[in-house]
Amino acid sequence: MALLTTGKGFIKDLEKSGILGVYAPLEGGFEGRYQRRLRTSGYHTFNLSARGLGDLSAYLMGIHGVRPPHLGKKNIGQEGAVGLTYFVPPIALSQLENLPPSSKGLVLWIIEGFVLSNEEKEYLISLTKQEPRIKIVLELGGERYFRWESLESVLSAVA
Repeated sequence: MALLTTGKGFIKDLEKSGILGVYAPLEGGFEGRYQRRLRTSGYHTFNLSARGLGDLSAYLMGIHGVRPPHLGKKNIGQEGAVGLTYFVPPIALSQLENLPPSSKGLVLWIIEGFVLSNEEKEYLISLTKQEPRIKIVLELGGERYFRWESLESVLSAVA
């Protein structure tokens, strides 16, 4: 791979398929370069980890409840024993609403995507088809060089 890459092929493939499965070297560095290329081409990026996401549809596109850890302090008799529920706005939808008009869209860069099930990956594929302004880059594992392919082709190869 060239030392300086333009990222045009990566961006073209992302726009074509909507979601890419990425394999990157474990020492890192390549992700930032491609995120910078996305930002210069007009996209806004949002980084998040796949670990602990829970229900993807609720977390990304719907209002969902979150219970923070109680740290040993419980209110007895006032709330449930599990603590208060705080309602959090949807991550992807709130980011889309705050995009400037000149933006091409939102790219969700999800690390540790190997923990997601095939059904969750299929939901992400359908999400990019339902909302064309959302593009997703899902890191699926390590490789000796930075490579990507459409997540649909990754899932069809597994099945």
